Amino acid sequence: MSEFDWRSPGAYQRAIKSGEVADFAWESLRRSPNYRIAYRDARSKEGQVTSEFRRRWGVCFRA
Repeated sequence: MSEFDWRSPGAYQRAIKSGEVADFAWESLRRSPNYRIAYRDARSKEGQVTSEFRRRWGVCFRA
């Protein structure tokens, strides 16, 4: 995924023109209070989440 500075108006405008769908999807999900609560509650001590969590939110985590 690309790295965008979402707080910078100029960077945001460039991102809109050249950003990838995954960038926008992740940013939207990351800001969701419901997702953040679910992630906090689903995470194991090792930082892993279940396949059920990934299916529910439509995400996969890569190292």
